[in-house]
Amino acid sequence: MALLGKGNYEYLVVENWAHLPETYALKETAGVATDANDNVYVFNRGDHPMMVFNKEGEFIKSWGEGVFPRAHGITMSPDGNVFCTDDGDHTVRKCTLDGDILFTLGISGTPSEFMSGNPFNRCTHVAFDPKTADFYVSDGYGNARIHKYSADGELMFSWGEPGNDPGQFNIAHNVCTDKEGWVYVADRENHRVQIFDSNGKFETQWVNMARPCGLYIDSENDLVYIGELGSAIGPNHDALNLGPRVSIYKTNGELIERLGNKPEGEAPGQFIAPHGICVDSERSIYVGEVSWTHTGSHLNPPREIRSLQKLVINKS
Repeated sequence: MALLGKGNYEYLVVENWAHLPETYALKETAGVATDANDNVYVFNRGDHPMMVFNKEGEFIKSWGEGVFPRAHGITMSPDGNVFCTDDGDHTVRKCTLDGDILFTLGISGTPSEFMSGNPFNRCTHVAFDPKTADFYVSDGYGNARIHKYSADGELMFSWGEPGNDPGQFNIAHNVCTDKEGWVYVADRENHRVQIFDSNGKFETQWVNMARPCGLYIDSENDLVYIGELGSAIGPNHDALNLGPRVSIYKTNGELIERLGNKPEGEAPGQFIAPHGICVDSERSIYVGEVSWTHTGSHLNPPREIRSLQKLVINKS
C-alpha cells in the first residue's frame, strides 16, 4: 500500500475505495464532501451526478440525475443541507441530503455577461460565514468575483476584478472560511491563496503553490488542505515538485506537508488533477480529480481515469 507524507501527516492510500453498483460509472469527481455521519457525497460529471457512500466505500444512493450538467463544487451547510455549484449551468442549488432542491441562485443555463462582476458566469464554490450563516460564492471562470449572500439567499455585496494584484483574481476557483470568519480564495491561475476579512478586505496571500484548486479548512485543528492541479504546460508534466499534489498548511500560513510530489500518474500515491478535497472526522482525506478533462479525454484512444482517492492516517 502506498504511503504519502511523514510523521503525524503520513497517509495510506486506500485503493479502489468506492464500490459502485454494476451499472454505474464514476466520471471525474469535481467535488467531494462529508456529512455529520462521515457519509461521502461525490459530486461528479457522470450520469449520476451525486453519489453517496459510507466511509467504507459502500454505495448508499445517488441523486441529481438530469439536474446538473457540469458538477463543480459541493459544500455542506450549517443547517444540515448541501450547496451544489454547477459552473456549466451558472447556478448554485441548495439541496437536502436526499437531493430535494430548496432554492436555486442564478438563471439555469444563462450566464451573466463575461467579466461583468454580476452573478454568475461559471461559478465554482460556496463557503459559509461561521458566525452568521451568510455565505460566499466564488465566481469563477467567466468572472473574477466573490459574492456574499445572506443566509436566505439575498445578495449583499461582491468584490474582485481580473488581475494579478491583491484583491484581483485569475480564476477564483474555490472559497473557504476558518472558524474566525476569514475568507480564503484559491486564486488558481495566480498560483496563490488570498485571504480576506468578512467584508472583502484583503489581508494577506500565500504563494509558492501550483495552481490551487481544491480548498478545505479543518477548523478544529486549524489546518488548510489545498489540492494543487499542477503544471499547465505539457513538457513539465513529468517534473518533480510542480504538482499535482495535496498540501497541508496551518491557518497561520505555515506549510506542514506536501503529499504526492511525484509527476502525474495513475499509480497509488500519484495524482492527476486534484480539484475537490475534504476531510472527515477521522482526518481521512478525500481527493476528487478532474482526470477526464485534464488527461483522459486527450489520450489516444480517450479513456476514463481514476478520479477519486481516499487517504487515511497511518496509525502503525
